[in-house]
Amino acid sequence: MSAPTATTTLLAVDDLRVEFATDHGWSTVVAGTSFSVGEREIVGLVGESGSGKTVTGLSVLGLLPRGVGRVASGSVTLGDRDLLGLSERELRSVRGNEVAMVFQEPMTSLNPAFRVGDQIAEAVRLHRGVSRRAARDRAVEVLDLVGIPHARRRADEYPHEFSGGMRQRAMIAMAVSCEPRLLIADEPTTALDVTIQAQVLELLAGMQQELGMSVLLVTHDLGVVAEVCERVVVMYAGQVVEQTDAVELFDHPRHPYTEGLLAAMPQLGSRGQRLSSIPGRTPEPWGMPQGCRFAPRCGYAVDACGEPPPLVTARSGHLSRCHRHDELTLRGAR
Repeated sequence: MSAPTATTTLLAVDDLRVEFATDHGWSTVVAGTSFSVGEREIVGLVGESGSGKTVTGLSVLGLLPRGVGRVASGSVTLGDRDLLGLSERELRSVRGNEVAMVFQEPMTSLNPAFRVGDQIAEAVRLHRGVSRRAARDRAVEVLDLVGIPHARRRADEYPHEFSGGMRQRAMIAMAVSCEPRLLIADEPTTALDVTIQAQVLELLAGMQQELGMSVLLVTHDLGVVAEVCERVVVMYAGQVVEQTDAVELFDHPRHPYTEGLLAAMPQLGSRGQRLSSIPGRTPEPWGMPQGCRFAPRCGYAVDACGEPPPLVTARSGHLSRCHRHDELTLRGAR
């Protein structure tokens, strides 16, 4: 069940269930997740480590590790194409061309043995079928587009010669080189200092506007969400627990987990005060609670939480997976 949007839907994830092989057998790590991303829209996919957000992003492009992860059921539709029904060859034509992904750590995605410009040009040649010279010119063009100075010279350098911020910019340049319809950005600012984080976020927002693409921003950082996202999908223990527009989420959260995430955000003027935290930890995929998955960590839990709560409409366009969504007054961002 996805929240309605005013834009034309580009990506629709419906009842996605993903399993991973563990010592306990095949364990469900994403359990019936549904959401959408509209044309030219930036949607945040938020949650702690282990919530299933990165696995959801990888599932869209068929990048789950073979033999270890599998999509058990559900659908992932881009426009009118079911991506889960495509062959590996057909998926390769989609990756980087219609849908591109920026990963959390660029040094694991950029090949240290090849020049940065050559790696970008390779993607352009693969999807656009242009000459080496034209692909090289496009690589320089996108490096300049993402704000790398002396782009023609830097295109001849290797990844280790780039700073962390520059490597992330190079990854974004590679991702947008073929002007994809959808960009999936998986924790693109996690390893960067605060100043560079702000620059990368500004760059992503600028690229989205300039190229007219949609963005699915996978992050644990609600500060990042507040900066650029229009809608937010909050995940916990493999399930969507809340979904609404960004302003509504920060002002009027409807799930205790979201309230906990907002309270844990560092605040200006709170120097010397202990940071708030959510007690406990995310359950393991093979040891999920029978009822509400957040109940063991929730200060509002009651007997009714022993039953699994459905994802329901708490108010217009605002979805919540909480039995008490209509009786709790939860605190928004301070």
